[in-house]
Amino acid sequence: MSRFIKKKKEDIGLSPYALVFRGQKKTDKTVLRAMDFDLEDVTEQELKSTDDLIGRKKSKKLTWLNIDGLDNAELMENLARVFKIEQNILSDVMNPAARPKVQEFDNGIFITIKMLHFDEKNDSLSADNLSLIITDNTLISFQEQSGLVFEPIRERIRKHKNKIRTSGADYLAFALLDVVVDNYIYINGILGDKIEALENDMTGNLKKELLESINSYKSEMNFMRKHIKPAKEMILNLGKMESEFIHDENRIHFRELQDNINEASELSDSYREILYDQLNVYHSSMSTKLNEIMSILTIFSVIFIPLTFIVGVYGTNFENLPEVHWRHGYLFMWVIMILTTLVMLWFFRRKKWF
Repeated sequence: MSRFIKKKKEDIGLSPYALVFRGQKKTDKTVLRAMDFDLEDVTEQELKSTDDLIGRKKSKKLTWLNIDGLDNAELMENLARVFKIEQNILSDVMNPAARPKVQEFDNGIFITIKMLHFDEKNDSLSADNLSLIITDNTLISFQEQSGLVFEPIRERIRKHKNKIRTSGADYLAFALLDVVVDNYIYINGILGDKIEALENDMTGNLKKELLESINSYKSEMNFMRKHIKPAKEMILNLGKMESEFIHDENRIHFRELQDNINEASELSDSYREILYDQLNVYHSSMSTKLNEIMSILTIFSVIFIPLTFIVGVYGTNFENLPEVHWRHGYLFMWVIMILTTLVMLWFFRRKKWF
């Protein structure tokens, strides 16, 4: 199946307000986890129902609600009711193929971006959709499946009484986006090391496996670039956004995020160009090698043309062919053939044709 986004036929004509899951289900059960914290205290629990969210909405503590699994339409309806989120926003949440974007609505900011995962065993990339909704004192994050990618952020909240506990939902959103973008740079580095290692193989005997590796990495870099480019556009728009849900003191962090996404984008472009250069070098080297082989074959062909002519002459059936009845006629023919070959080889060598 293609890893690039394709619209399903059954999704054509659906209302933008319809809470219908439009992706491939990646988890058996939708899991809601809540993390409530302020400067002094942190509490965590897995929620059984969205009814538990009503009290949190009125709390002065900052709440991070993480939802793993996007196919629960009833849950999305309850979230829309509790947090007064527009249904077209949650409809986009339930569409994992949605393009990265940022959108402000009456009660918050909606952000969607792709998280990349690298399988080192198969040297392949995959992508999951991450959606964030920033409100006054709540950040809601939506993931397609459970994972540990944001565990470092949870550890910072648990162990340190620092900025992340007191700077609001917008700073927490920045921290999550920073993890996603840092992961772009990390994966670029892994693939980059493998791509640069191919340079050493370009100087020796070129094998078919080398071409397969180049094409494989080229496909992965194209896949990465396809997700980084719209993410870069989204983050640039987020940095320019003037919204009451983004505090002035946190804007500098979103500008830092722009620098990071620019680095990730430039790295992916650089390694993509290196792969195209390697592909050109491979084809040029194979073409040169083929030309050398053809040159050798041509020399042998040219040498055998006069030899074939001599043998053809002495293979004719005329009775009065002078040398046919000579005692040393056969030896004479071989001497002529050998001398012809040596003279031609000397001539080719002098011309530096081989």
